[in-house]
Amino acid sequence: MAASVNSFQIVLDGRKAAPEELNPLVFAGFAHFTANQVRDGKVRGMDLHLARLRAASVDFFGAALPDESLRSFMRIAIEDGSCEQSLTVTIFSRSGEFTSAGIGSEPAALVRTGPPSKGPIGPLRLAVVNFERPLPTVKHVGEAAKTYYLHQAVRQGFDDAAFVDRRGRLSEATIWNLVYWDGEAVVWPEAAVLAGVTMGVVSRQLKRLGIPQRREEITLENLKHLQGAAVMNSWTPGVPVTTIGQVVLPEAKPFIELLHKAYIAEPALSI
Repeated sequence: MAASVNSFQIVLDGRKAAPEELNPLVFAGFAHFTANQVRDGKVRGMDLHLARLRAASVDFFGAALPDESLRSFMRIAIEDGSCEQSLTVTIFSRSGEFTSAGIGSEPAALVRTGPPSKGPIGPLRLAVVNFERPLPTVKHVGEAAKTYYLHQAVRQGFDDAAFVDRRGRLSEATIWNLVYWDGEAVVWPEAAVLAGVTMGVVSRQLKRLGIPQRREEITLENLKHLQGAAVMNSWTPGVPVTTIGQVVLPEAKPFIELLHKAYIAEPALSI
C-alpha cells in the first residue's frame, strides 16, 4: 500500500512511507530523479526512464536498483490512482556517510504521484541567461538556480528562460529541452544538456518516420536563420517558442504538429 496525500501516493521502496521517513528528505540535496505522465496506467519511453535512473545511480552511488524493482514500486504507487497522473521517481541514499566506495548504503527509491500536467499551450517568450547547470547530464535535485532564473525572466516580461553556455551556445531552458526547425530538418542543440526522455522518444520516432534530424551548435546569431523553435519535457513533446532574447521566430505550427505526431507514434506501455 501507499501513503495517500490528497488521493495521490507516496511509496518508499514499495511500501507505505511513514512520516518520519519523509522528513529528512526535505533536506536531501544528493539525489536524482525522473518524471513522467501516466495515462491509463501506461507511459511512453519507460526504457529511457529506467536507463536514466540506472546510469545516474551508478554515477552517484556506485550501484543501481534493479529495473523490475523500480517498476514494481511505480505500479504500487499508481494502482489506486486516477487514470491520469504525474509520476516522479527519486533515488537517494539513506546514509549520508561516505566511504572509499562512495555513499555507504544501497540507493532507495521514493515514488510519488500527483495531478496530471500537459504543460503550457504557448507560444512562449524566453529570456536569455548566461548559465551552465552543474552535472548537466544528470537530472538531479537541488537546482535552485533554474527556478531563480525563471522568476527573473517573468519579472522581465518573459515566460521562461533559456541558457547560453560559456561558448555562446544555447543549451536548454529551465526545465525544458530546446529543439529547432530549419524548414526541412529537426535541429537538436549541440551543447552539454540533459538528454530528456521525451527528447529521446521524439528523436527515435522521427527517425522511424523518416524525418531528417541533426545536432548543431545554436547561437543567438545563427538562431535568426531558423524557421521555428520549441521546448519539450515530460509534460509535452512541443510548446512553440516565438522569442529567445531579442530574436523573434515564427510559430511554425507544422513543426509543433510534427513533434506531437512523433511522440504519439511511440507506443504507451504498461508499467
